[in-house]
Amino acid sequence: MPLVQCQPAGRRGRNRTHLHLLLLFLSVLLTHGHIIIPPDLKQAPKITAQPVSHTAFSLDDVNLACEASGDPVPSFRWVKDGEQFRRELFESGTLTADDKEELRSYQGSYRCYVANELGTAVSDLVHLITEPIPTLAKEKRQKRRLFEEGESTVLYCNPPKSSVTPKIHWMDMQLRHIPLNERVTTSLDGNLYFANLLDSDSREDYTCNAYYINASVILPKEPISISVTPSNSVVKNRRPQLQRPAGSHSSYLALRGQTLTLECIPEGLPTPEVRWERMDSPLSPARVRMLNYEHWLQIESVSEGDDGEYTCTAQNSQGFVKHHYAVTVEAAPYWTRRPEDQLYAPGETVRLDCQAEGIPTPNITWSINGVPIAGTDSDARRHVSSGTLILTDVQYSDTAVYQCEATNKHGNILVNTHVHVVGENQERIMEIFESGPALANAKMSQTSDGNLQISDVSEDDSNIYTCSVRHSNRSISAELEVLNRTKIVDPPQDLRVLRGDDAVLQCKYTVDHKLKQPTIQWKKDKHKITSSANDDKYTEYPDGSLKITDVRMEDSGIYSCEISTKLDSVSATGSITVQDKPGSPHSLELSERKERRVTLSWMPGAENNSPVSEYVIEKKEEQNPEKGHWEECRKVPQDIRHLEIHLQPYSTYHFRVRAVNGIGMSEPSPPSDSYSTPAAKPDMNPENVTTVSTDSDSMVITWQELEQQQFNGPGFKYKIYWRQASGRSPHWKESSASNPPFIVNGTGTFIPFEIKVQAVNELGAGPEPDADIGYSGEDLPLEAPLEVAVTELNKTAVLVRWSTVRMESVRGHLLGYKIHLRKKGPRTHSRRGLPMQEPAADRNRVIVVHGNKVEMAVSDLQFYSNYTLTVAPFNSKGEGPHSKAYHFSTPEGAPGPVSFLTFESPSETEITLRWEAPDKPNGVLTGYLLQYYEPVPGISSAQLMESINLPLVTEFTLKGLNPRIQYHFKLRALTTAGDGEPIEMEGATLLDGEPPSAINIEAGQTSVNVSWVPGERQRNFAFSFRYLKKSVGGEWEESEKVNSSQAFYELQGLTPGVQYHLQIRPGNNSWEFKTDGPELHELPSSFATQGWFIGLISAMVLLLLVLLILCYIKKSKGGKYSVKDKEEDQVDGARTMKDGEFGEYNDNEKCSISQQSVCESKRSSNDSLADYGDSVDIQFNEDGSFIGQYSGRKDPNSHGTHGSSGTISPVNPNMPPPSISFPTSVTGFLGPN
Repeated sequence: MPLVQCQPAGRRGRNRTHLHLLLLFLSVLLTHGHIIIPPDLKQAPKITAQPVSHTAFSLDDVNLACEASGDPVPSFRWVKDGEQFRRELFESGTLTADDKEELRSYQGSYRCYVANELGTAVSDLVHLITEPIPTLAKEKRQKRRLFEEGESTVLYCNPPKSSVTPKIHWMDMQLRHIPLNERVTTSLDGNLYFANLLDSDSREDYTCNAYYINASVILPKEPISISVTPSNSVVKNRRPQLQRPAGSHSSYLALRGQTLTLECIPEGLPTPEVRWERMDSPLSPARVRMLNYEHWLQIESVSEGDDGEYTCTAQNSQGFVKHHYAVTVEAAPYWTRRPEDQLYAPGETVRLDCQAEGIPTPNITWSINGVPIAGTDSDARRHVSSGTLILTDVQYSDTAVYQCEATNKHGNILVNTHVHVVGENQERIMEIFESGPALANAKMSQTSDGNLQISDVSEDDSNIYTCSVRHSNRSISAELEVLNRTKIVDPPQDLRVLRGDDAVLQCKYTVDHKLKQPTIQWKKDKHKITSSANDDKYTEYPDGSLKITDVRMEDSGIYSCEISTKLDSVSATGSITVQDKPGSPHSLELSERKERRVTLSWMPGAENNSPVSEYVIEKKEEQNPEKGHWEECRKVPQDIRHLEIHLQPYSTYHFRVRAVNGIGMSEPSPPSDSYSTPAAKPDMNPENVTTVSTDSDSMVITWQELEQQQFNGPGFKYKIYWRQASGRSPHWKESSASNPPFIVNGTGTFIPFEIKVQAVNELGAGPEPDADIGYSGEDLPLEAPLEVAVTELNKTAVLVRWSTVRMESVRGHLLGYKIHLRKKGPRTHSRRGLPMQEPAADRNRVIVVHGNKVEMAVSDLQFYSNYTLTVAPFNSKGEGPHSKAYHFSTPEGAPGPVSFLTFESPSETEITLRWEAPDKPNGVLTGYLLQYYEPVPGISSAQLMESINLPLVTEFTLKGLNPRIQYHFKLRALTTAGDGEPIEMEGATLLDGEPPSAINIEAGQTSVNVSWVPGERQRNFAFSFRYLKKSVGGEWEESEKVNSSQAFYELQGLTPGVQYHLQIRPGNNSWEFKTDGPELHELPSSFATQGWFIGLISAMVLLLLVLLILCYIKKSKGGKYSVKDKEEDQVDGARTMKDGEFGEYNDNEKCSISQQSVCESKRSSNDSLADYGDSVDIQFNEDGSFIGQYSGRKDPNSHGTHGSSGTISPVNPNMPPPSISFPTSVTGFLGPN
């Protein structure tokens, strides 16, 4: 029943105190509300500061607190050991020491009593222990202690005794802590333990420092010196032993709520590892912590569920030791139900319920104002039943403070309860402010102590309530506002999570919209969880969810989320169970050691919240190098913890165990002790004893070797026995070998022998082996088969028969016969010329016939061919002689397909087909059968147009074809045996070409690119471009011939920024374009710039120069020339011509000044693409990329003609079409008009 209490201070006069109350409700639950009004200002004493038991080392430490509240102000008195101590105190009841008294006089048990006119409250019973500050007795410096490396030892601290346990620190003289680890550790008694000593442990200043916190004193003991001497021999390993605790079992008593620490300090070499386990259930990581390098097991806030048996195991490679702790949990008294302070009306019955638990069960007693009820006057109205104090017909005189006290051997607890009986004239009336009496509402009722109770609270109950006292001017008002209760709608679930995964716990909630954002607090095992920006272990989301990243075993536990507002809080719990592969088994032991078996036992490791399903036993053999690694030996169910294992003699074994659960397989356990089995005679002999043939005069005996683990002892070898089987000689020959094979020489060829092989070692031989039959070496057979015959099965298969050879002539095991078949060639040569070349595998074949068969079918022969075959026997040594050759021929067959078929179209109605004869004529060709088909619309199959029988030709022209049809052609070769396989193709005639009607023009500054789409199925067509500069005096110029299939052409040598006309010849289409760039303006025409004028002036100047030279020569020579001068002039002139090469032809000299532009145009044209090749085929792909072919250097004087060839074949578009040698560009200077 939720309570809403209002306890305002009363006021005199007509003023009313107004309180604002909030009450939460749930629509689906029955809810009650209380409004509790205090009757007056007086209050019974209430202790606010309790004394605490402690140890006092000086008078200053004597301080027992006792503070209280009440109205009237209470007084204080102390009782020590049941007697009044000192005088009564006021204002404060805290007890301190008097400097004039001795410290030890204050030791005892104390209680504080606080009283006013409404009763007396009693404090807890506390104990004050007094003792002097601990000091060290004078100690003699200990002698240096000597040890050998590997020994164990203990350095004792023995601090001064005190009721307060000191904290021990082992340090050196520089006050640096001694490093602790698995080997060196401290125990609960403060001593320093060494599991084994190292040379580095030698030092002279091991100092124990005892820190007494309450006394604020640190006592350093005398330093201890030890010296560790390295051992001269190999340090011997030792099994673990426990230095603390002693023995194998001990009992431990723990009190509920305290911290329990169990310890296990081992010694041994190598340093033992310590493992803890609980016998009746797995250790919970949420409850248990491992401290001090696994040497301590600690449980905080012990509960009754921690009662049980705990085991620590110390283990190293030499063995293990265990200690069992029997932990018993008892409890000092603790409350399960306690009475509360209440106001009562006269005549009511009061029930003060007081319940406590503890181990052992506590005894409950009642007191009134600190006086036991048993010591007061008996009153029939008052009795105690099962810890409950019942007061009937209470009066105002029953107003008091009642004490309930629970006691057992571990302590006592006490609770004070104030019972206040209201006076007879203090009657209350409850009414709703401005709305009439509250008791008129059926949901509302007044309790005996004057409180107003509202049942089934709803939002309609929100109002202002007034409480007034009749015959008094006192009143108080309270405003009640009812809100929706906070609810968790998606609580956390119980999750099972794999170790290393992430876990998300949901905690979605709803709160009343009038409340502010609630506070969300997650707890794990009742401990708060805090998320940090530096640690992403926990992440809390706004919707209340909690994410735990990379969960570990210690994350298992109970998780709760609490949603808190300023009025209420609600919580829900879930759990996370972290699962992982099981812990490694441990404590392996070998028992019942026999010659060939041993019993292995082990202890299971932690299951890690997933039950173990089976154990895997692994073994390692040291004696066998091939098995010197761990291998699986057995698998057993999870309920088996010991297993008998069968072993081989003369081997050393190690064992280890793995556990398997639903998550996976554990790490292996530490290996067991080694166990060596004694040697024994071999148990078995080798198998598969046989002979092999290598030499014709020897016998090779071989067998399957035994594995090394089957040797069973030292000195292992094989003993070999043999004797001839034919004579059954009773005498065996024998020898020995360490491994096969064994060779017996001088045996003769293929002689049968009895053979056997026996295993032997130093302890004796294995069981008697059975004899097998073997043979000495084989040799090649001596005889060939006779009576070889061939029978025809069909045109390409025959049946070969022969007679068997005598077994004596085989000289070994007859493995079968080999038929050697050789093809000599066709019966006639192919009409194509030379005989066809065939692979050697087709000409020569070997057919192997296994066993004693004397016939064999030979297939896959070639038609119309000559064959020769022989038959030879063979054994493991090889083939014998061949039989006499047998010759036979195969008949004629239908030919194979023709080698290839192509065609070309000379006109729109003609197709010329070309082919070559078949590679396999399979007989004498008589001709060809040509068929061609025309497709029929709506029908998948084509209609046969004509079948033509052709003579032995390799080409044929079909005429009168429809240019619009794609024909289907079939061609077969013929022999007298039938029609050959057809070769098929499709094709159509080519159409006459025509110049393009639509072109694309892309102009540059001095050139223009012209492109077009060639016509489909058209032959090449020659045309040219004519172009005219649109300016005064412009003249038409024409390009070279262009191929219609090349789809691209470039006009060069144009003037920038000029408008041009463009035409295609033949044809009437025309286009216009303008080159890019600024227009180059020509100088205006004048007399001085005319060509004829410049030529005339130049001629006159040249003539004048010639006249001047002649005059000079005439003047120099006087007009006379001697014969000698003439000859020298001729010689000089001839030399000059030779040196200057005036006699050679030069293209540059062919042109006159007036022909200069024409010559340059010709030279420029020689650099174009048209200069290369007798034919030029220039085309563009669909994306405009250039494809072409050049061959040779073109004759500049050649001219193309309007032919029919050049376009791409529609049958094979990848073949380059024939083309006319047309130029592809025009270069040169376009002169002025």
